[in-house]
Amino acid sequence: MVNDVLTTENALLKSRVVELETLVKWYEEQFRLNKHRQFGAKSEKSEYDIGQLSIFNEIEFTADTTVAEPEIVEVEKHYRKRKRLVNDSLPEGIPVETIEYKLPQEEQICPDCSGSLHVIGHEARRELKIVPAQAVIVEHKSCTYACRDCDGGKIIKASIPEPVIKGSFASPEAVAHVICQKFVMGAPLYRQEQDWERNGILLSRQTMSNWLIRCAEDWLEPIYERMKTKLLAHEVLHGDETTLQVLNEPGKTAQSKSYMWLYRTSGGTKTPVVLYEYQPSRKHGHPKAFLERFKGYLHADGYEGYHKLPGNIVIVGCWAHMRRKFDEALKALPEKDREGSSAMPGKRYCDKLFEFERAFANLEPDERLAKRRELSKPLLEEFYSWVGSVKDPPKTGLGKAAYYALSQRKYLERYLLDGRLEISNNRAERSIKPFVIGRKNWLFANTVKGAKASAVIYSIIESAKENGLKPFEYLAFLFKTMPDATTGELDGLLPWGGNVPMPCRMQAN
Repeated sequence: MVNDVLTTENALLKSRVVELETLVKWYEEQFRLNKHRQFGAKSEKSEYDIGQLSIFNEIEFTADTTVAEPEIVEVEKHYRKRKRLVNDSLPEGIPVETIEYKLPQEEQICPDCSGSLHVIGHEARRELKIVPAQAVIVEHKSCTYACRDCDGGKIIKASIPEPVIKGSFASPEAVAHVICQKFVMGAPLYRQEQDWERNGILLSRQTMSNWLIRCAEDWLEPIYERMKTKLLAHEVLHGDETTLQVLNEPGKTAQSKSYMWLYRTSGGTKTPVVLYEYQPSRKHGHPKAFLERFKGYLHADGYEGYHKLPGNIVIVGCWAHMRRKFDEALKALPEKDREGSSAMPGKRYCDKLFEFERAFANLEPDERLAKRRELSKPLLEEFYSWVGSVKDPPKTGLGKAAYYALSQRKYLERYLLDGRLEISNNRAERSIKPFVIGRKNWLFANTVKGAKASAVIYSIIESAKENGLKPFEYLAFLFKTMPDATTGELDGLLPWGGNVPMPCRMQAN
């Protein structure tokens, strides 16, 4: 009887020891992963991207006999590859200021024969000179005319362009400058206020904030709505979202989270559109309402809210998120254990699928689809056969990665349905990054109206950049043109529109 009790207690203790060892292992993984997130490189590329002999024959895949060998130079008893030269250049078309240096008149005499010297050529060098922004007051005067011969004394006034903001001293260029400083360069309005003051101009952040909101509502929202119509006409889109703090939001505390949603076109379009939308929550009803007139494929991450969208929207999963799970599982391990770990095959399968996509990048959609069915689909099936054999506990890094792969399988496989689709949602993540970087500088929005204006402004700026436009020049052009424009002229003012002048366009390198 006593032996049975001891045996039972011993079994319970052993079970408890195993449970605690698993828990300690999980805590160690989390500690290493958090340490890497804080101090390690943010890129998911690592030394584990090479040396894939155990799964793939990388010699045949990576070999390219047409590529020349790198030139080797000797540097103090060791060898290294010659670094690629930086392709810096001075832009064409900007004003050139010439300074000519001459000998004093008394020195323009030949030292040998005392004859007069004359110029036979020049030795020149070029420098890039930066002139800080200068403030200029522009006074608009409209001439008033009267006829001296008429008894009625008819008065006629010359037409004058409408101001960007009535009753304000704001100019199109001034508003465009404030916008670009905040939304392109990440300079909050309080820093701009200080900079204006250092230049002798008292321009408060409240005034600048009013400028941004007024111009966003009056002149940029019509462009935004027109771009939204164009966006929803596409059949392949990308979506993402990130947090935003709004201090004075009705019914919510200042510390609560709001969201900035992003929708953009895919890589196959010649007229890319990037749109942001502010919403107070992450509920799936927000993308449902925004995409009400859309029918097609939507690239997204594994957030469940996207999976609740109507059936006319086909969600395509992101393999970059899948690869990230295995990458984090590796980083959670001690460095000496990573190469032979159970998570390494999963990361290498993902790497191989991405290598295929790089090889297919220049193919037409139909050709890309055929190649995916030939090469990517069998590898994907092999990957899921391997995932099914993973027995790691769900709380471990590898266990989480395996669960994500299995639960997201039908979404991850969908990029094989159409050659226009992409293997990842990185395109949306790159487009939302400017907002995330800006948020680190200005931290929060003060009001809902300000958050909505920010969404519109970011949409115009990022769409302009995607279409090869200079943000400042394009915004100044819109603020000059929109006050006198009609609804029928909006298409010509879009970032790819025919009425956008050449000075707004970036020069091709």
